[in-house]
Amino acid sequence: MACLSSSRLCARVQDKLMCQFGQKVRRQTLFVKLKPPGPSPLRIFGKTCQRVTTCGPACGTSGTTVTGAARRLASSMQSTSTGSLPDYGTQMVDPYRLLEDDLNGIYEDIRSSNRESLRITRPWIKELERNTNQPELNTIATYYFDGQGKALRPMVAILTAKAINYHVYGENSALLPSQRQVAMISEMIHSASLIHDDVIDQSDFRRGKPSVNVLWNHKKVCIGIECLGNKTNCSIWVAMAGDFILAVASMMIARLRSDEVTLVLSQVVTDLVQGEFMQLGSKETENERFAHYLTKTYRKTASLFANSVKAVALLSGADEATCELAFQYGRNLGLSFQLVDDLLDFVSSSHGMGKPTAADLRLGLATAPVLFACEKYPELNPMIMRRFQDAGDVEKAFELVHKSRGLEQTRFLARKHGLEAARLASELADSPYQKALVVTTDLVLNRIK
Repeated sequence: MACLSSSRLCARVQDKLMCQFGQKVRRQTLFVKLKPPGPSPLRIFGKTCQRVTTCGPACGTSGTTVTGAARRLASSMQSTSTGSLPDYGTQMVDPYRLLEDDLNGIYEDIRSSNRESLRITRPWIKELERNTNQPELNTIATYYFDGQGKALRPMVAILTAKAINYHVYGENSALLPSQRQVAMISEMIHSASLIHDDVIDQSDFRRGKPSVNVLWNHKKVCIGIECLGNKTNCSIWVAMAGDFILAVASMMIARLRSDEVTLVLSQVVTDLVQGEFMQLGSKETENERFAHYLTKTYRKTASLFANSVKAVALLSGADEATCELAFQYGRNLGLSFQLVDDLLDFVSSSHGMGKPTAADLRLGLATAPVLFACEKYPELNPMIMRRFQDAGDVEKAFELVHKSRGLEQTRFLARKHGLEAARLASELADSPYQKALVVTTDLVLNRIK
């Protein structure tokens, strides 16, 4: 059968993907201790969503409510009971509270800062502002650095850095400035990709507010140049703002003065471009189609997670095995994140997501729920090949996905990658940061936007 079942991956597809990602195929059974959920109107993975329980004094915090930027970050992520995770004896730790001091100023450091003292201890601040004398360019480039995002990527990078530093050096280890810079770079690359995606997809909304594409397409002057209201020209200038962010991030990478880290982080940009090109095409046969989808998903989403955490591991001086463990943790977490994203496109409201739902179908994209649904409804195959362009295709595909087991199978595959990420995190030395890495997999699995 071409499509994947809920109990296993198609052997040929799995073998091909494992070869692509440079790891051996391992057949293993994961035993999960499940806790019975309580009743709740929100049940994404069959469990009750609730706020994460913090670890209080054990994490060096007072156990009080999260304040400032950390509250906004934490409120956009929901946690469930750890029913989706093996029982590692992990006390629930709130990663955002644990890293509150590290995350509070990360957007400000990327955008701008007038605090002269910080220029001595953190010389990479004001990166975007100080590298242009074009006010409009700076405005577009910093639009998504408003502190309203989840900051998941820098959070994971910093959390991994601290967990690995503890693993290698013990409890007296500290976050290196270069590791924090990698966290900033990861968010900059992500935001640049959002700008490019908004231009390519002609998106109207992002994070519950107008996208950069909408705001600057409706202006007659873009970056000080008269566009005469021409949307194509305006889109080009908006896309170039994304290029500008990548260029500044590249300069920051160069300042790290590590050939290995430069190669690792440069791979992210290579993967992003290749993933975008893969998204523009499709495959004739269903087996190839799912392998194509998962490879595209790795390149567009998971590569940034995987390579940024590998970079912080390299900077810590960790051995090759630990660096590979970090990479595989990030890869599995990233794949799980995108699978959940594809699921939410079918089950969440536009208000909850901050952008229109069924957006992928309208863009002509066949994601995991659709590809799984092909098993029961082969009439989806011609729709996929014509990219849902005929009248009624989007509505019909949406209906068939809900009538099939596509959503359930997507949940299963997302959980499979989440379980693997949690297992990998559990191999690091026991610390609050290691525990928080395990909890992060649960946050990703059970997020609502």
